[in-house]
Amino acid sequence: MGSLLIREWAGFQQFPPATQNKLIDLLAKLKQENVNTLTILVMGKGGVGKSSTVNSLIGERVVTVNSFQSEALRPVMVSRTKGGFTLNIIDTPGLVEAGYVSYQALQLIKGFLLNKTIDVLLYVDRLDAYRVDDLDKQIIKAITGSFGRDIWHRSLLVLTHAQLCPPDELNYDVYSSKRSEALLKTIRIGARMRKQDFQDFTIPVVLVENSGRCNKNESDEKILPNGDAWIPSMVKAITDVATNKSRAILVDKKLIDGSGSDEKGKLWIPAILGLQWLVVKGIERAIKKDIRRDIIAKGNRLY
Repeated sequence: MGSLLIREWAGFQQFPPATQNKLIDLLAKLKQENVNTLTILVMGKGGVGKSSTVNSLIGERVVTVNSFQSEALRPVMVSRTKGGFTLNIIDTPGLVEAGYVSYQALQLIKGFLLNKTIDVLLYVDRLDAYRVDDLDKQIIKAITGSFGRDIWHRSLLVLTHAQLCPPDELNYDVYSSKRSEALLKTIRIGARMRKQDFQDFTIPVVLVENSGRCNKNESDEKILPNGDAWIPSMVKAITDVATNKSRAILVDKKLIDGSGSDEKGKLWIPAILGLQWLVVKGIERAIKKDIRRDIIAKGNRLY
């Protein structure tokens, strides 16, 4: 991480004691799995609550959130350490500009991530957005093209603005489930995964409410309308993804240049050349056979 300043995780003490105890147990689980450093990449459209989610996870206002500016202009990494464990969270610019995928933002993000390893991707959207359209698919496709399909094996779907009243008097859990299913289907289609591939692993879904008006339980923990204390639930989901045995994503120059796909294509070259050789040989044999047949036919006519 170079000369990055890593500070003690002072914001940890800002969590209620009940949340602190749960987080300590989860950090202990990571250390048992020999995970002493965790790097989390936060991506999504602008204005969905990426920066606010980073602040909530750290327990400090580490990233500026401005009502008149929906996202950071460039990637920012915040690092905190506690008890020998280091947490890195990378906030990123929104991936949409003027109604289209911002490939300039993607290039900025990829350049910033050079030689870093991504342990967990938080793909952030809003729970209270009521439709999924082609732009969502294009965003997923762009992320997949930039980091490879395996990035989704290391991902969480994070839905913010979760303290809401569902439309048409729908049950809260039913509504959040339908919204999650729609976005998960979009990830599968945008990443061009087969249904079977997608069923072989599960992308966890986490609901988040970053507002200071979020309801709390008797232990002073921020809770959702269904009673879940969402910060420990989110950290548990992150822990599960970080220890799910899939490979973390190393962002090296090959990945940034897109040469990974070229390398895969090169694997087919011997097979293609071999097939071409067989075709050519087959044609040569057919030609020789025709020539012999003509010679024999001419010889028979002479006699």
